[in-house]
Amino acid sequence: MNKIYESGEDYLETIFRLQNQMGSVRSIDIAQEKDYSKSSVSRAVNLLKDNGYITIDASGAIDFTEMGKAKVVKIYERHKLLTENLVKLGVSQKVAEADSCRIEHVISEETFLALKKHWGE
Repeated sequence: MNKIYESGEDYLETIFRLQNQMGSVRSIDIAQEKDYSKSSVSRAVNLLKDNGYITIDASGAIDFTEMGKAKVVKIYERHKLLTENLVKLGVSQKVAEADSCRIEHVISEETFLALKKHWGE
C-alpha cells in the first residue's frame, strides 16, 4: 500500500464526510469545506489520485478506489471511536473532535485495537 501522510488522510476523511452529506464531491467542495485555496486542494487531490486512493471523472467528481475506500473507512472508524469515547470521559465535543483528528493519525494499530477491545466496540 502506498504511504499516505496525515494531510492526505485528512483529505480522504473530508471527501468521505462530504460524500455522505452530498453524494458527489468535487475539489471545489473540499476547498470550501476546509477553507483552503483551490490550488492547494488540486495539488492534494492529484497526489491522492496518483497514489491510487481516488479517481476523478470527466465532470470532476471524486470517488474512492478500493484501496482508498479501505483506508478512509479505517481512518473514520478511528476518528469516530476516539471522539465518542473522549466525550464519554467528559471531554467537550469540540475538543474531542480536534484531539481525535490528531490521535487517529499517530496511534498504532496495536493500541487502537486494545482500546477498541477495552471499550467493547
